[in-house]
Amino acid sequence: MSEKPAGKPKVNYRAAWAEARDVVWDYRWRLALGLCLMLASRLAGLVLPASSKFLIDNVIGKQQAHLLPLIALAVGAATLVQAVTGFALSQVLGVAAQRAITDMRKRVQAHVARLPVSYFDSTKTGVLISRIMSDAEGIRNLVGTGLVQLVGGFVTAGIAVGVLFWLNWKLTAVTLTVLILFGGGMAIFFKRLRPLFRERGKINAEVTGRLAETLGGIRIVKAYSAERRERYVFATGAHRLFRNVARSMTAISGTGAFATAIVGGIGVLMILVGGGDVLAGRMTIGDLIMYVFFTGLMAAPMVQIAAIGTQITEAFAGLDRIREIRTLATEDQEDAARQPLGEIRGDVTFEDVWFEYTPDVPVIKGISFAAPAGTTTALVGASGGGKSTLISMVMAFNRPKSGRVLIDGRDLDTIRLYEFRRAIGVVLQENFLFDGTVGENIAFARPHASRADIEAAAKVAHADEFIRGFDQGYDSVVGERGIKLSGGQRQRIAIARAILANPRVLILDEATSSLDSESEAQIQDGLRALRQGRTTFVIAHRLSTIVTADQILVLEGGAIVERGTHRELLALNGRYRQLYDRQYKVETDRFINPGEDFTPALEQETPSQRVSQSL
Repeated sequence: MSEKPAGKPKVNYRAAWAEARDVVWDYRWRLALGLCLMLASRLAGLVLPASSKFLIDNVIGKQQAHLLPLIALAVGAATLVQAVTGFALSQVLGVAAQRAITDMRKRVQAHVARLPVSYFDSTKTGVLISRIMSDAEGIRNLVGTGLVQLVGGFVTAGIAVGVLFWLNWKLTAVTLTVLILFGGGMAIFFKRLRPLFRERGKINAEVTGRLAETLGGIRIVKAYSAERRERYVFATGAHRLFRNVARSMTAISGTGAFATAIVGGIGVLMILVGGGDVLAGRMTIGDLIMYVFFTGLMAAPMVQIAAIGTQITEAFAGLDRIREIRTLATEDQEDAARQPLGEIRGDVTFEDVWFEYTPDVPVIKGISFAAPAGTTTALVGASGGGKSTLISMVMAFNRPKSGRVLIDGRDLDTIRLYEFRRAIGVVLQENFLFDGTVGENIAFARPHASRADIEAAAKVAHADEFIRGFDQGYDSVVGERGIKLSGGQRQRIAIARAILANPRVLILDEATSSLDSESEAQIQDGLRALRQGRTTFVIAHRLSTIVTADQILVLEGGAIVERGTHRELLALNGRYRQLYDRQYKVETDRFINPGEDFTPALEQETPSQRVSQSL
């Protein structure tokens, strides 16, 4: 996390306004009702200052006591109207603002969830969380009372200016000149505030993202005694955020101070000019008191407009960031132009496929092979050979730079991904479980599956035994990322989840890597049953788990260097045999006599020869 930002990002107000316009239009009727209530409240608020002239000049000055009950009744009724409209405003616009925030969060989350996997590979989780949760908060100032108060403030100020011109046009002309200067100052302040609010959202997203990584990987942090380093990284980001907030507060405080100075200057003018007009007989005392009240009614909305303007500026910055995400093309939008999939057999074919993450650095190089429906294809090779990338292309997480991936003879680029992925089941190397019950995690692919189906899948995965040992059985909560379970238990639940999905194409990425030998032997039976009639792709470093595969592809440097069955590849005496013999030697050394050289025993008869004879 860099300490200094590269530069102040600018808000794209055209894009932000387009987003704000959609939000306002969705809630136009509530906003219209809120505006009517606001106008009624503001008009009722004019009664008290207007009554001051009649109270002083007529009731007190001319002793017209019969006007006193009428004035009191008018003020009381106006106060009641203000109370009722104020409550109604909080219900109409306050609730509408919360609903708008919720709707926006739902829309952004739904959009983000359908973005291509490549976007998530290059974007921090904390940034996305900030976009969904924090940036949507700014809508409160558009759909809530903010926008309506802004309009109401202009209306009140306009009425007040009209009354002030009626009372003393010369003094009002001078006052308006001062207020125009005030407006120019506000424009300068807003111009400086906009980049700060935009930058704040970016910094907050970075800090949140790193904090989420630290908390999610707390065991690694503690294992390497990295608490102080992470504390420093977080403190650096927090201080960047503090400096941004401090600068924003300074600018906002300057706005308030400037507004206070303007109000004070207007007060000085009223004392000098208004007091002189009263002494000269051009104004009555009631006129001056009423002028003072209405000057306040004009100045207060101006100060309020400045505050609301700051809030709306912040809201626009958030909406601009949301707009950036919502303009990204989703997989759904791409699917709209594609053909429906229908039922599939599961034939998978790669035709001269090339792929690269970094330009001109290919990681898949001209791979071609066919995986007929119902067969098992195993991928082996050293780390970094391209196995996981090839699997990600089967799942359409990545697209070929050239060549084609075919499903039942149809280019994967031409069919709807949503339908295709519904036909896929996966057991990945990272056994991700959600913070819910065991039953909910197994049923993730089929949320409406019956308990009997869930238990049947768990039995095939040999998970039913340990699940029933929990106090609450299938209703036991697994914790965040399944932290309350062992690695082997998480893996068996992931296998049960894939079994319940009943896929046509099955992906097993080190599906038994977290299991001991006894558990692995049990699960292999379940996996063999699961593979029946399905096109299966298996990534395995334990070569003993793939001896029954229909074909084995040996990948090195992103290319297929060998292919065939287990027996055929051993007979080739090539790269696969090297991997197999080396693995067998390591496992034998560890099992028979850890720490000693076991090479002499291997010289008499190679492991591959013994396996070939047994087969």
